[in-house]
Amino acid sequence: FFFFCFPETHGISFRIQIGVKELLDTDVLLKLLFHLPVNYPSTVPDISVNSDQLTRAQCMDVKEKLLEQAEKHLSEPMVHDLILWVQQHLKDVIKQSASVCNEKTTLSKGTEDGIWMLLLHLDHMRAKAKYVKTLEKWASNLRLTGRLMFMGKIILILLQGDRSSIKEYLVLQKTSKVDVDSSGKKCKEKMMRVLCETEVQSQHKRFQTFEVKEYSTAEELQKEFETAGLTTLFSEFVPPLLK
Repeated sequence: FFFFCFPETHGISFRIQIGVKELLDTDVLLKLLFHLPVNYPSTVPDISVNSDQLTRAQCMDVKEKLLEQAEKHLSEPMVHDLILWVQQHLKDVIKQSASVCNEKTTLSKGTEDGIWMLLLHLDHMRAKAKYVKTLEKWASNLRLTGRLMFMGKIILILLQGDRSSIKEYLVLQKTSKVDVDSSGKKCKEKMMRVLCETEVQSQHKRFQTFEVKEYSTAEELQKEFETAGLTTLFSEFVPPLLK
């Protein structure tokens, strides 16, 4: 493997690239980014995982396992140990995930039939009651489960269901007049962001219903994700919205 680092005011970042041989009959090139905070190694590093041979969900699984390992090495330099660990255990981490595939084939027929998950961020809702009713109707018609979550000014939509239904929902969300503009005229949703779209993994719990929920603190919102086995999803996408 090789790496380079660049200094930052709040610590040091390392980019590391390693090859793992003979993983499911193919060589996997893993790109890791470690950000070491100033109080490292008393604090675990931030870790990002990318690979053209793995799906996004598999990369998230690898990241989660690396953070678990990092916790075991607190107060001692750990980057080298983490690299060795991932080289030895990558096969174990992803063998329960979908087969290794290129990013181009992630959306191919092989994964169309699985259960997928979608996390959306909305900037605002002016006609809230009407908007919420519309989302509940779409979720019901498309047999999607999940949560519409309000926390302060943050609005998140978390959905689970058939891949085709998720796609159909996105089309509805982008093309329907779901809200009103500042002058009260009906308008389409233009401030929506897709934070994550991924296949549901074995550690994720399935939502049985679609519910609208309000949270008074970020901790309450985080607990909702943790209860559903989505701690990684929360930590990767939600904290930037809280700033």
